[in-house]
Amino acid sequence: MFSGLVRASVPLFLSMVTNLLGAVVVTAVLGRHATVTLAAFAVMTAVLTPASTAVAGALRGLAPFVAPHRDDPDAVLPVLRDARWLSLFVGMAGALAVLGVPALAGAAGVPAEVVAELGVLPWLLALYLVIYAAGGGATAVLVAIGRSRGVLWASLASTAVMIALAVALVPPLGLTGVGVAWTLSGLTLVGVGDLALRRALGRPVGRGRPRPREIARLAAVSLPLAATVLIKFGALGVITFAAGITGARDAAAHAVLATLTGFVVLAAMAVGQASVPEVSRAATVASARRANRAAALLAVGGTTLAALTLLVLGGPVLGLFTGDPAVRGVALGLLPLMLLSSMADSVQAVQGFGLTGLKRTGASLAYFAAGYGLLALAAVPVAATWGVTGLWVAMLVGNLLLAVLQATGFHRHSARVGGAGRADAGRLGGRCRTNG
Repeated sequence: MFSGLVRASVPLFLSMVTNLLGAVVVTAVLGRHATVTLAAFAVMTAVLTPASTAVAGALRGLAPFVAPHRDDPDAVLPVLRDARWLSLFVGMAGALAVLGVPALAGAAGVPAEVVAELGVLPWLLALYLVIYAAGGGATAVLVAIGRSRGVLWASLASTAVMIALAVALVPPLGLTGVGVAWTLSGLTLVGVGDLALRRALGRPVGRGRPRPREIARLAAVSLPLAATVLIKFGALGVITFAAGITGARDAAAHAVLATLTGFVVLAAMAVGQASVPEVSRAATVASARRANRAAALLAVGGTTLAALTLLVLGGPVLGLFTGDPAVRGVALGLLPLMLLSSMADSVQAVQGFGLTGLKRTGASLAYFAAGYGLLALAAVPVAATWGVTGLWVAMLVGNLLLAVLQATGFHRHSARVGGAGRADAGRLGGRCRTNG
């Protein structure tokens, strides 16, 4: 179990690192181009990131429907086609949100020069979202059928296009160059992913007619996944706002630690995704819980390794993000709290992926609404009373609560694995004994 999860999660982990590298390079190129350009890009990503992540969540929901048919391509393709119709609806909603960024930014009081700098970027990124939604899903299927290496190749290709075009186009075109780079990178991701999937299945993917009943079944699993992403981003946005009222130094330290959190939990996210097919294919309660337990142990191990690395190299690493000694001092003081919070976040994430494997994403959505809802409500009062330290304590408590809720939910719902099969077997056995 452990070796299989490691083999599946390593390519996913490397693809996530690759994507982060691309984002860092784009940010650096924009920062060197002009401050107002970087500010405008930050405004855009505040909407683009949750929108694209919601589309990814909707596509991720197809994994538990595909995993049981790993060796049956004829059963896999219709599910993927249904998922693409569903994700297209989500992507179009996200595209409309992206197109509304200039108006939203202006109403929120963003400086006019920053809003004007956006130019045609919203249109290009809206196109990217539609392309990704209409042609995506290949990476989720590759994970579900045990071919996660194809995900890495798609990520490497798309990131290479992103970096090359950003470096070449941003100096003469500014944010328009970023939009072109992002759109062509999305086309590359979809194209290479489809090619890898075609090789894995031995046939082209294509696109069939929409099947409303099957799409609705997918939506019952996929849409709660997309909603959990939006809830989390919304709560984290409130926390970021709350950190802003504590002062510039503390807010900067919070921003640095929030960025580092993304790196710390990468291993957990990769392992969690790799565990979904194992849980989906489990025929018994014991096998489902064994897969989830193995994933949790690997996730905690990976997070612990990242945490220890940060504890040892905290000063130099923080120095890469800020040259202000006061900000570094605050961040170093908060580092243990951030790492404990990340550990709890890793545990809850794996349990959430386990619920996805069981097709119980509605339960996970309810837990997110409770955990992050309470966190969002408490953020501003806590920041006003106890400052940024209180915020990180609240985040730790919130993640611990969510870890308990998710783990309890997985234990309860996994008890039903194989139940119908055992009941049928029992009835069949009873009939056989009666006939005998």
